[in-house]
Amino acid sequence: MIRPLARRAEKTQDGCVSQFFQRVEGEIQSSRLLLPGQKILVAVSGGVDSMVLLRVLHSLATKNRWQISVAHFNHWLRGRASDADERLVRKTAAAMKLRMFAGGADVKAFAVKSKLSLEMAARELRHAFLARTAQRQTIKTIALAHHAGDQVELFFLRLLRGTGGDGLAGMKWRSPSPADRRISLVRPLLGFSKGELVEFARENKIQFRDDATNFSSDFLRNRIRNELLPLLRKKYQPGLDKAVLRLMEIVGAESEFAGETARRVASSLRLDEIQPQAERHIFDKLPVAIQRRILQAQLADAGIMPDFELIESLRQSPDVFVSVGPKNSVACDAGGRIVFRAETISDFNGGELAVKLGGAGELDFGGAKFGWSIRQQKTVRRPRINSAGTPAARCEFFDADKIGGEIILRHWRPGDRFRPIGMKSPVKLQDLFVNAKLPAARRHELVLAEATDGGIFWVEGLRIGEDFKLTPGTRRRLVWRWRRPAPQKGR
Repeated sequence: MIRPLARRAEKTQDGCVSQFFQRVEGEIQSSRLLLPGQKILVAVSGGVDSMVLLRVLHSLATKNRWQISVAHFNHWLRGRASDADERLVRKTAAAMKLRMFAGGADVKAFAVKSKLSLEMAARELRHAFLARTAQRQTIKTIALAHHAGDQVELFFLRLLRGTGGDGLAGMKWRSPSPADRRISLVRPLLGFSKGELVEFARENKIQFRDDATNFSSDFLRNRIRNELLPLLRKKYQPGLDKAVLRLMEIVGAESEFAGETARRVASSLRLDEIQPQAERHIFDKLPVAIQRRILQAQLADAGIMPDFELIESLRQSPDVFVSVGPKNSVACDAGGRIVFRAETISDFNGGELAVKLGGAGELDFGGAKFGWSIRQQKTVRRPRINSAGTPAARCEFFDADKIGGEIILRHWRPGDRFRPIGMKSPVKLQDLFVNAKLPAARRHELVLAEATDGGIFWVEGLRIGEDFKLTPGTRRRLVWRWRRPAPQKGR
């Protein structure tokens, strides 16, 4: 079935197909994405975007002497539908006489184990597979089918989650693979709209499959694509895509300039030659954007995620160490240099207690009294978002089957991450404590509870864990109670 379609595409080179090919080839040449004669691994999911990308690159391959291979990753999320995607990609690659490399993994299980969202888990496993395949085949370039619509969605996704100029700039035509920086990712279709790709596929009868999960409201990106963007285009800005893409280009250029300026400033300051009393004065006089960039670059070079809260904490509180892992803390010295310090576990309360839940029970731990019972769930209770000190904060409800039969009670440790109810991804407990303005001594007194799989489902005084809340599918609920004596006066 595929072979006749390929011949039909060749016969229509003088029309719209030819123009489409010329545009793609022009983007490739102007951005120097691909060179003549090189090997290319094309990531193909089976959706319309990647199937169009494969058709175009395959049609241009002879002229440019490209050696194309196809890679498909099965996420195992949609059962037979996922397998059908893989079969279509295999069939298409065979019709084009291209080498096909397939891989797969249980994304859902990996997401639970790694405490990641399904979207992030899928991305991590997919990129790891693509990089691994490219390495084995000595291929240095992977072609992805991202388009202009993906850029607009990414802009709002990052805007809602909170990001800086680099994030709002979106995807680049070329970037290093997150799984192996020696391998380049190229995006030849980044200048095309989704509509153009669908029209090209329809005109050339390119087979593709729709992913039903793209219409699920469980994912934030889908809600942005299917709900927010149509509303903005209809009610507020018909030319939304063009405006956002223009803004992304401006923000990206300014962000790149700020980064380069920060590197030049940091290099020219030669802080080691400046007297200590003058260091802080010089760093403080720099524009805030440059200060942030200097710190961001140092953290990134050290392999530390340079999030906004960490950078601001270091910038505004010189010489104050902040935990960035189980054994390490960092601080910003007077001259804007990042200083590292190994943490000693003795600074933290290492006591813990394993508890078999059973039907019901009580115990004492960490200066507090705990009690629990497991009951059949008949109706879904509304999850509580409480603060310590209120009567309601001393009783919470969880899905007992998600928590498991044995839990661990313990205190906070460096590097602990927790996903409070309502949040899309886990965050550092350190950051939650800072935002709640909890004194350092109090942080070490608080008790937290780990589920059987190691995930933190409860932290004293904070919201319950998102992954363990009651849902319509809950069959048994854990009733969790605790009581802590009021602090003595003067303490």
